[in-house]
Amino acid sequence: MAIKRSKRYRKMAELIEKNKSYALKDAVALLKKLPTGKSDETIELTFNLGVDPRQSDQMVRGTVALPNGSGKKVRVLVFATGKAANEAKDAGAEHVGFEDLIKQVSAGFQDFDVAVATPEAMNEVRKLGKVLGPRGLMPNPKTGTVTDDTAKAVRECKAGRVEFKVDKTSNISVVCGKVSFDEAKLLENSSAVLAAITRAKPSTSKGQYIKTCVLASTYSPGIAVDAGSVSAN
Repeated sequence: MAIKRSKRYRKMAELIEKNKSYALKDAVALLKKLPTGKSDETIELTFNLGVDPRQSDQMVRGTVALPNGSGKKVRVLVFATGKAANEAKDAGAEHVGFEDLIKQVSAGFQDFDVAVATPEAMNEVRKLGKVLGPRGLMPNPKTGTVTDDTAKAVRECKAGRVEFKVDKTSNISVVCGKVSFDEAKLLENSSAVLAAITRAKPSTSKGQYIKTCVLASTYSPGIAVDAGSVSAN
């Protein structure tokens, strides 16, 4: 059964050339020309990678600091005690604590977007794997969310640092900003994402690394980005 598309979606699709891959700059420019809706939609770059995520040495995971932020208010939760807890609060973390906070999260508390923990706290936080893992919120040293410098982690998360992780189908979607961002800011953010994904290529990955790359807002058709231009970033 064919999916019934809105009038706005069909109008947007008419502006995108079928079977064409655009240079990143041109893709961003085209996206900004598409008709907008009432909401400030999120813009993402989605990649299909030539890796086997079932192999631990081909896992693609990391973070990228968006130069112009993500346009989203990021709620940060920090598992810490003592000085690290106080510094996290001063840096603007919404939720800070240890044993009581672990109990709350274990019971279903989800009012946060990023979780940070000190190395010492991780001994207990690991027990939340079944709760945080499925949501991609388990603190991890590779993403800078397991650290004694909680203040720095909180500031970076709120300033626009986003995490990415390949899924079981070898896809990754990374936020680049909002439709309300101007073209220059979106291009700068998108370039940073492309560079981060490229740097994250596992040494064991053979053949074509970035197979496809698509730029889209929440309700827009995808705009294919030229794989060659992506790999060059």
